[in-house]
Amino acid sequence: MSLLADSNTHVREVLNVVNHQLTTRPTSQSVAQSWARCINEFQLDPSRFITPPVLTQYELSARREALGDLIACSKLEMTTLYQQLADPELAVVLVDAGGAIVHQVSSVPFAEAVAEDGFRVGALWSEREAGTNGMGTCLAERDCIAVCQHEHFYPRYTSLTCSAAPIFDDSGEIAGVLDVTSRSKLLQQHSLVLVGMSRQMIENRLLDARYRHANMIHFHSRPEFVGTLHGGKLAVGDDSTVLAANRSALFQLGFRSLSELRGRRIEEAFNASLEDMIARSIRGSFHPVTVYSANATNRFFLVAQTSQNNSGRVARVLGSEAPAAARNSAPGKRPPAPKLDEIAHLEFGDPRMASQIQLAVRVIQRKIPIVLRGQTGTGKEVFAQALHSISPHAGGPFVPVNCASLPENLIESELFGYRAGAFTGAQREGRRGKIVQANGGTLFLDEIGDMPLVLQARLLRVIEEHEVTPLGAETTVKVNFQLISASHRNLLELVHSGQFREDLYYRLKGVELNLPPLRERLDKLPLIHHLLANETDDPPELSPEAEHALLSYAWPGNIRQLRHVLQMAIALSDGQPIRCEDLPPEITQRAPGGDMPTALGLTTADMDAHLTDDADISALNAIQLNERETVLSLLDEHRWNVSNVAKALGISRNTLYRKMRRLHIRLSHEGSPSDGMPLDLDA
Repeated sequence: MSLLADSNTHVREVLNVVNHQLTTRPTSQSVAQSWARCINEFQLDPSRFITPPVLTQYELSARREALGDLIACSKLEMTTLYQQLADPELAVVLVDAGGAIVHQVSSVPFAEAVAEDGFRVGALWSEREAGTNGMGTCLAERDCIAVCQHEHFYPRYTSLTCSAAPIFDDSGEIAGVLDVTSRSKLLQQHSLVLVGMSRQMIENRLLDARYRHANMIHFHSRPEFVGTLHGGKLAVGDDSTVLAANRSALFQLGFRSLSELRGRRIEEAFNASLEDMIARSIRGSFHPVTVYSANATNRFFLVAQTSQNNSGRVARVLGSEAPAAARNSAPGKRPPAPKLDEIAHLEFGDPRMASQIQLAVRVIQRKIPIVLRGQTGTGKEVFAQALHSISPHAGGPFVPVNCASLPENLIESELFGYRAGAFTGAQREGRRGKIVQANGGTLFLDEIGDMPLVLQARLLRVIEEHEVTPLGAETTVKVNFQLISASHRNLLELVHSGQFREDLYYRLKGVELNLPPLRERLDKLPLIHHLLANETDDPPELSPEAEHALLSYAWPGNIRQLRHVLQMAIALSDGQPIRCEDLPPEITQRAPGGDMPTALGLTTADMDAHLTDDADISALNAIQLNERETVLSLLDEHRWNVSNVAKALGISRNTLYRKMRRLHIRLSHEGSPSDGMPLDLDA
């Protein structure tokens, strides 16, 4: 059938549904209502396609500025979602409440292909402008929705499948929509589950960003869900009144909307005061403590945390307990024996993990700096938190800093803080840095290998002198903390290449603990069952085929990837045993030679062929793997002429050489074509 005939058939189907006439295929109620709105309210004609209008650069900048915190909270989750879906034929986009695309993550080829149809940053995709589509219909329905191929209003868009979820702000209003638009129909079910989960994480990040000066209460009816995606979160003012809540908190406490809860005192929800919750959380090293609802009918587990600038409250609520804590850490007094059960949950029979845990338990009591070495996703931060919980500093805060995720110009102020008026745009009251926040507790520097050299010198001085000088300040602040660093890179190799200070390396590395990648662990099956039990009250069983697929897969994303796959499988299995059909295709489909494919569709044999002899591809994240394949494709296209490839990329030859070394690409390689690398498309 010709494209014109397909188009005419689709137009007739839309008109028949709207006019309540005989149709050839079933149509969901939400799609039928959307088609009716498009024709009756917006006067759109499915046979006359109109490209969605695009905002001017000034208009787009104004909208982005108004959504600054939402965009900042969404970027990381959008990139992570793109990595999880691992398909170059899709885009992850964020639209504002008016339907304008304000941020996009996709491969370059896909972005260029769909831009011809008006799918690009700055375009308006409300129903009024683009007819029925995931983003616009999600805004109209205020609910998660998938618009699959022929369900679009215009025939021009019937090759696309959209999965969209609304993002609600702390007032219960739609702040925007998170959407995945793809050319693959097979991704629809998996995409909608992951989009919904990512939306929840963005909403939680937005709550943290807008109420960073409030006290945060994390709670759930099950202790293992406290602080997770499923946990309730309340922002509480110093006067004990509720300022904001996420949707899980409203559901668990029995409120239909935030307006019913906002302004109430926290004692109206729980049978404990804010001060009591904070004190009990500190005494318990921020492990969940038990409380009951105000009517004593429901039991909850919670962790209460004070705001960043509220150290006075901590001292006040601890009261007479502070001297006891001081006595426990007094010179000459033996620290309490470590609680092995606090860290035992990290291994389930793997001898390498067991040996690393035994070593960690011994050295943490002596306040020795620790470096955690492991691939991305192996659980370095979870391991660091467990070490903190059994350390002599367990009564203090655990302060994580990801040196790779912070822009270079922000790392210094984040780590060292600044005094009031230190620079343009500084907070009026100044800011305590992460190092000062970690005083009396544990400072966890994740991806320490990505810290700029100039800041490495300042960090070395802090470690040696136990004091920090905030930006713009003349006085120093004494600090005492347990230092734990982590990296997926080999720090000693970075020292030899001049990218990391040798003196800092030896100050950080009191002892190095190596976390094995998931594919090498011998306890994968009990670990899988443990993660399943943590996700739901009634964990589903695994079919023999699904179990075999999970155990055979290479897991380049390690435990983080495994957890996401299991979360999705639980949602799709709907209480039944998990089957292969509930797992992503890359988990269940074997390559012709028997190799299991990775998350990017490459077999393990393919990946080995692309590496230098001593390189470890597992050190590359999903974005870097995609970027690597793009560079290989260009090298093949230009017959490995580095100068021509550098021109094609718009970079210098030296920059390309550095990029190739970072991506483990040999100068003599017979590569294969690949997909475009993902980019954040902001303009």
